[in-house]
Amino acid sequence: LRQRYSRADCSHVARNDFVPRSLDHIAAVVRRIAAGAIMVIAMSPGTHAADEAAGYPSKPIRVVIGFSAGGVVDVSMRIIGQKLSDTWKQQVIADNRAGAGGIIAAQIVANANADGYTLLSVSASHVIAPALYAKIPYETLKDFAGVAMTVTVPNVLVVSPALGVKSARDLIALAKTKPGQLLYSSGGIGSGTHFSAELLNNLSAINVSHVPFKGIPEALTEAITGRVQFTLSPVSSVLPFVKDGKVLALGVTAATRSVAMPEVPTLAEAGVTGYRWDPWFGVLVPAKTTRAIVRKLNEEISRILVLPDVKDRWNAMGAEVATPMAPQEFDRYLAAQVALVAKLAKAANIKPD
Repeated sequence: LRQRYSRADCSHVARNDFVPRSLDHIAAVVRRIAAGAIMVIAMSPGTHAADEAAGYPSKPIRVVIGFSAGGVVDVSMRIIGQKLSDTWKQQVIADNRAGAGGIIAAQIVANANADGYTLLSVSASHVIAPALYAKIPYETLKDFAGVAMTVTVPNVLVVSPALGVKSARDLIALAKTKPGQLLYSSGGIGSGTHFSAELLNNLSAINVSHVPFKGIPEALTEAITGRVQFTLSPVSSVLPFVKDGKVLALGVTAATRSVAMPEVPTLAEAGVTGYRWDPWFGVLVPAKTTRAIVRKLNEEISRILVLPDVKDRWNAMGAEVATPMAPQEFDRYLAAQVALVAKLAKAANIKPD
């Protein structure tokens, strides 16, 4: 380069400086630098990810659902899938792989290509599984990336009117006068209804006895008949019995009151400070899925959730739109839920099989 400049050109600068002879030369140098910069940007991972998201989806999307067809998890995801298909003009295929509380479906997705074309529809059982099973064929937090929480179906604390209590405070006071004597039912050991009750017991410092059943209907029947003193059951299950006066609703487990039962306080409002248990559904993808695709899925699903016709269908099922979360927020929520369930399992002496 030094040979391209005369001694006169360089006489007024330091020995290692280079001063071009003309503005044309400056322009040529700038063009070369700019061209190189553009090439570097084009080759960068971020740009590639953005391009990939721009063309996504270009083929059908498969949603693996860990539960049987017809349940709330399945129906809620099919509603979202149809709306995604309408918008993106690509088929969204529901693939029901029931079994082991969603573990079978989760394993399929954990091993799938991280390209945005295999999604996992999950419920809160996803974060409960590590507390129940010693060996899971994937890592609950590391092998998945959160896309969006979709809907919640709050549980309701209910008692038989014959028990004589009128509020959650009354029930807690009664339990403290009879340690170990009151019974509560659940839909099974390690179920969401079991853990929502254990959170109540833990926060209110009461000693009550657990009676597990095969499912929610059986557990609710026991509370209606008075053979157990209380249970926590989904809004959709208890609503008809509350309306008929067969059970008394004392509080809902969510952070806000239920749309279906606005007159019933949350358990936090009813005196159980810090109580919140959200039986939720959501969408995950394999952990290495491009963040741009995850964001695109999150944005579109979030838009779908608040459509009036979709909200009407949620409410008909006793479900409510979840509080909007960015993907990173959902990841943090999942981690917090895994930690909470582990704490409750330890307190209740639930050990992994």
